[in-house]
Amino acid sequence: MSGTLYGASLGPGDPDLITRKAWALLHSDAHWMYPVKKKQGKSYALQIALDAGLSTPENSTELVFPMTHDKTILAKYWLQAAEIVTNRLQKNQDVVFLVEGDASTFSTFQHLAKTVKALDSSLTIETIAGVTSFNAAAARSEIPLADTDDTVAIIPAGYGIEMIEKMLLDFDTLVLLKVKPLLDPIIDLLRTHDLLDSSCFIEKAGSKEERIIHDVASLHGEKVNYLSLLMIHNHHRLRGEMIRGCRKR
Repeated sequence: MSGTLYGASLGPGDPDLITRKAWALLHSDAHWMYPVKKKQGKSYALQIALDAGLSTPENSTELVFPMTHDKTILAKYWLQAAEIVTNRLQKNQDVVFLVEGDASTFSTFQHLAKTVKALDSSLTIETIAGVTSFNAAAARSEIPLADTDDTVAIIPAGYGIEMIEKMLLDFDTLVLLKVKPLLDPIIDLLRTHDLLDSSCFIEKAGSKEERIIHDVASLHGEKVNYLSLLMIHNHHRLRGEMIRGCRKR
């Protein structure tokens, strides 16, 4: 007998967006594990659970996943984390891994799950679906991601300006995740294509620290949070009624 590893999607920040299934797991006997950037660091995923009124159980473990793109370094930490998880599972203990957003979308959980499977292919892993940051951002900003036959692309901004420009021209709606490192060049690009007025910046969607910025150009030169995104409607491509920027409440 062995336990099950659950990737519990907690949504982007609003604790009310935790699904009933994830909520039940948080109240089960499963061992909590949650990601941090460094030892004894803050965990945004854990904070969502705490904001929901829960307390960190004694049977919980932080797993370190440093902020780096170096695959060699990441592989080392994925393996260390997977060994900790596998040890628990092989002792017939369920593990719930806390995930901000959705565990299937640009999530550390998928790397962890693959590494656990590589260590022991007999182990059971289940992903609990959740609300993504871009869905929450669209709802909070009152901007539809797609209407009728619109096309949508969702990519990390780290793909680079050249790729962003190509996709801006190819899709009706483009969502750029984690825009912090390239925000100024992106703003310049939007200005070039006359798309600033049809863009919206959302930071920590749904959380207590949420920011929704209609005047995207005003962010030029500002250091924004890592958990931020841009929603861009290419009004040059939109058919029918144009949607320009965030609707003011």
